[in-house]
Amino acid sequence: MKTDELREKYLTFFESKGCVRRPSDVLVPKDDPTVLFTPAGMNQFKNEFMGIGKLDFTAATTCQKCLRTGDISNVGVTAYHHTFFEMLGNFSFGDYFKREAIHWAWEFLTDSKWLGLDKDKLTVSVYKGKWGFDEEAYNIWKDEIGLSPDAIACLEEDENYWPASSPSEGPDGVCGPCSEIFYHPPGMDGDVEIWNLVFTQFNRVGDPPDNLRPLPSKNIDTGMGLERTAAVLQGVLSNFDNDVLKPLCLAAADVVGVGYEFDAPTGRPIRRIADHVRAATFAMHEGVVPDKDKESYVIRQLLRRALLEGYLLGKKEPFLYEIVPAVVDVMKSAYPEIGETVKGVQTSMKEEESQFLDTIDRGLARFDRCAETAKSSGKNQISGDDAFTLHTEDGFLVELTEAIAADRGLTVDMEQYRTRMDEHGVISQGGRTIDVMSAGPLDLIRKEHGDTEFLGYESTSADCKVIGLLVNKESVAEVPAGFSEPFAIVLDRTPFYGESGGQVGDCGTLTAEGVEINVLDCQKHQQAMFVAVASLQSGTVSVGDTLHAEVDEERRAAIRRAHSATHILHHALHEVIGESATQRGSKVEGDALRFDFAHKQAMTADELKRVEDIVNAKIAGGSAVVTELLPISEAKSRGAMALFGEKYPDEVRVVTMGDFSVELCGGTHLTNTGQVGLCRITSEEPVAKGVRRISAVTGARALQKGRETDELVSEIQKLVKATKPGDIPARISSLQQQVKDLTKQLSEFTKASVTDAVGDLAAEAKDVGGVKLVAKKLENVSRDTLRDYVDQLRDNHSPIAVVLGAEIDGKVALIAAVTKSLVKEKKMNAGAAVKAAAQIAGGGGGGRPDMAEAGAKLVEKIDEALAAGLDVFAGQLA
Repeated sequence: MKTDELREKYLTFFESKGCVRRPSDVLVPKDDPTVLFTPAGMNQFKNEFMGIGKLDFTAATTCQKCLRTGDISNVGVTAYHHTFFEMLGNFSFGDYFKREAIHWAWEFLTDSKWLGLDKDKLTVSVYKGKWGFDEEAYNIWKDEIGLSPDAIACLEEDENYWPASSPSEGPDGVCGPCSEIFYHPPGMDGDVEIWNLVFTQFNRVGDPPDNLRPLPSKNIDTGMGLERTAAVLQGVLSNFDNDVLKPLCLAAADVVGVGYEFDAPTGRPIRRIADHVRAATFAMHEGVVPDKDKESYVIRQLLRRALLEGYLLGKKEPFLYEIVPAVVDVMKSAYPEIGETVKGVQTSMKEEESQFLDTIDRGLARFDRCAETAKSSGKNQISGDDAFTLHTEDGFLVELTEAIAADRGLTVDMEQYRTRMDEHGVISQGGRTIDVMSAGPLDLIRKEHGDTEFLGYESTSADCKVIGLLVNKESVAEVPAGFSEPFAIVLDRTPFYGESGGQVGDCGTLTAEGVEINVLDCQKHQQAMFVAVASLQSGTVSVGDTLHAEVDEERRAAIRRAHSATHILHHALHEVIGESATQRGSKVEGDALRFDFAHKQAMTADELKRVEDIVNAKIAGGSAVVTELLPISEAKSRGAMALFGEKYPDEVRVVTMGDFSVELCGGTHLTNTGQVGLCRITSEEPVAKGVRRISAVTGARALQKGRETDELVSEIQKLVKATKPGDIPARISSLQQQVKDLTKQLSEFTKASVTDAVGDLAAEAKDVGGVKLVAKKLENVSRDTLRDYVDQLRDNHSPIAVVLGAEIDGKVALIAAVTKSLVKEKKMNAGAAVKAAAQIAGGGGGGRPDMAEAGAKLVEKIDEALAAGLDVFAGQLA
């Protein structure tokens, strides 16, 4: 059976069962901020599953385009992994449930009218674990379908629950057991999972046990892998050998110029190329352009990984775009619209390929230096640091580094490389933190004009030539008068510092006769090209123009104060908590800084005071700040501290402050520590496991902080009626004692009132099977008072089940409780009662079976809510 026929048969079958056939959702769901790409068939039905909005149908079936990259390393290696794939699914939103889902799945798989698979080659699994057993599904498979117990595997929650392991590990919310169906191909050991039936029937509330509450409306979410099932029906052992992917692999091999067999050395790279081009074609069809952010970054990575596979097979020119027509040819039956954008997709894909090949060419020179260093050291191994630099600064994927190294008789220290990548956050980010690839137009500008000459260490003004302009990341020849959007401007030389090393970029102006431009920020591209973010105020600016650049000197001075203070702070931390307080990051802006450092625990108030004292003592000492350009080896021999994970050139700037601080730093600094003026710590907090952050202010902002503190103390002095500032602590202590005494008196009065009222409530209770049932709305009480009522009712009038409500601060407060012995003896559950009550009043909540609380919004519904809670208790006793 062909893939197209399977797809149509599936949808037709479930239409015959009353499911509404829905089209595939888009691959890139722009209205869903939780995902970059559609990961599963149920994604488009989130509202239906959650009961949000009107239900236009209660049962549906789809074939959904999906894209996942979680198992990208397995693509091409295993028989079944893909990035892009199609998922057949049938869904129920409070319509049919477990029995129908199982029977229909079996009918579709085994009936000769549909797939006609051999029943003896099918097995299934159901959930059976520590917190439950899907006995219902087990019995349906055994007693109604007729499978022998040997054909029904009972698996734990990590295998047969959605979300995986949710009963034990969460998250709270909708969940349910799964039942998977496996096919055992002839001549193959093992099985192939072809269908997963998910029965979303519970709401998880808290930790086990007894944390799975039945949903009032049960749902079905199933997924059958189209490619896998097609491979099964066609009698092949790999998805890549089915009638869609095999032609695509052959087309890719033909373009690359190699043969294709599954087990041949070229098999894996060709499969990866075919898979990645298919994924990129569909995403680019929907408007995704390979770039540095979000879904654009993912597609860029897929294309570059695919291109690398061809490069390593000897294809050193763009070729992926030539495979696009083959993708369209095998997919157009189901998705004819994909043929409408072939040219645009090919053009964009080819440009990305050319850009990456240029990146490879530029990186080869650095690789040659790394290889020479490895050989001269006698290790015959490219260091992980060098591999990391090649990847992050030159766009060399590590697979390329390994391949070229092997060709020259070298290896790569992959353990060190992975450590550096993990620390830098590149492997998992796929986003804006670092663009590990080239940036298109900027590379072309750099290629033509070279690196930017930075003048900012010596001067804050200079005449400069415009060598590049970018609008919306595209090169333009000019920015016309009246243009109101921010744009990027690249100069041949510049006094503007580009953001790096934690220091923010400079601001200022660019002017010429009739032209005025505000520089809003300055960034660095690949640490070599300075790119000013600008706003045109008047005139027209064109490539080739000469402009006069002026840095905002007042802002630069404030940044210098903060940056020099950061070095002093680093020294002070070493003095107070030891040299283990290594720098993990920083941000320096105008008279403000934050400094991240390694430390396992919060600093004490005394430690922070000592650090601040040391910093200000060094400022007052007026030590000289000396900046030198030195060979890195000499700098290190002087004991210069370097930021871990930062890449430094062969010659480095060394900033020395007096006799207490020597650091490698490319930022702008003062000439004397006394110029900082004053430094005040504003906060100390955790930012990651084992990493703390100190924030501080300097100069004018530190002075302002002192003034604000004085004003605050003066205001507090007035409020507490203290004679002088020194009396404030005593006055506050006295007021706190008064509040404590009054609170105690109020509590005693409240308890006495509650004791009187509790007897009346118990006397009014309804008796059901020897258990008192109480439901009451209370007036003018707090949540603590509600708990007092519950405690006294249970302590003095058990066995009892009680649900109480009150309006507190304009909202509904609910509490339900039962005598603890009733939880075990009568299976009573306060959580179910309070949940029912809360739903009536527009809220939610939960807790233990013996006591649970909830909040809600609709105060006018309190009486109705309490009645609903009481009905639940009565039902539990029935």
